[in-house]
Amino acid sequence: MIRVVSWNVDKCQEPWRELAEMARREEVDVALLQEAGSPPGDLVNSIQFEDDVFWSRHLYDRWPLVVRLSDRVKVEGFRQVPPVSELRDGDIGVSGIGTMAIAKVIPLGQPEEAFTAVSMYARWMKPHPSTRSSWSTGASDVSAHRILSDLSAFIGHEDPTKHRILAAGDLNMVYGATGRTLSLPERELTVWDRFKVLGLEFLGPQVPNGRQATAMPPDVHPDTRNVPTFCQAGKSVADATIQLDYAFASRGFHERVNVCALNEVDEWGSSDHCRILIEVATG
Repeated sequence: MIRVVSWNVDKCQEPWRELAEMARREEVDVALLQEAGSPPGDLVNSIQFEDDVFWSRHLYDRWPLVVRLSDRVKVEGFRQVPPVSELRDGDIGVSGIGTMAIAKVIPLGQPEEAFTAVSMYARWMKPHPSTRSSWSTGASDVSAHRILSDLSAFIGHEDPTKHRILAAGDLNMVYGATGRTLSLPERELTVWDRFKVLGLEFLGPQVPNGRQATAMPPDVHPDTRNVPTFCQAGKSVADATIQLDYAFASRGFHERVNVCALNEVDEWGSSDHCRILIEVATG
């Protein structure tokens, strides 16, 4: 079993210490981080990640990362390059700055169990000034589609069972939203559909793999199985209602993947997002 945690750490320092403690207790092997920032100086030498794989890091400071946390796996990062039509073996074309990090995760002694791990961050993109739009935040589906286009480079067969891809992170959209208080539902539906078309199965987390909100957010169907993964500023995590974090895996491979939101009040962690625990069966 390989354990992966996906977590938007809001560029904070304390989550890195919590990850180090999880690693010390042998609870996790790999972290897929969003809005990562940099670890505290005293942890720089104990937490392993490739920091030189980005082609424009100076333009953005909230990058996703794939982080190795145990000696049970080998993690080989793909170097990001502009999205050219033909890539070298160790490269990945990335069109959205600060939207993804990709690495090959290889369980030690089990190279046949290797899989491609993707940390996704669908950052908000504002409309062009010429539109004179009132959307002050913008839309996240713009970045989500860029992620899917770039991730498509790892899909080379019509049969999705030939792929072993695990993708997780903060998509900044609400699964199943029906109104515009939280989302642009028609546009975002194209994102969820596109994952499916590419052979990437939606894994939630959904109830019962996480605590459901006591009060549903607006514009979500009453029968939603969403679980809150994001706590708005000024609110208690006990009152969190919105799910923004999700996981997907290649069809077939997804049957070996279990996903759960660590969103109980006493396990939430020190970020505004909770951790998503992903267990990948091996052997």
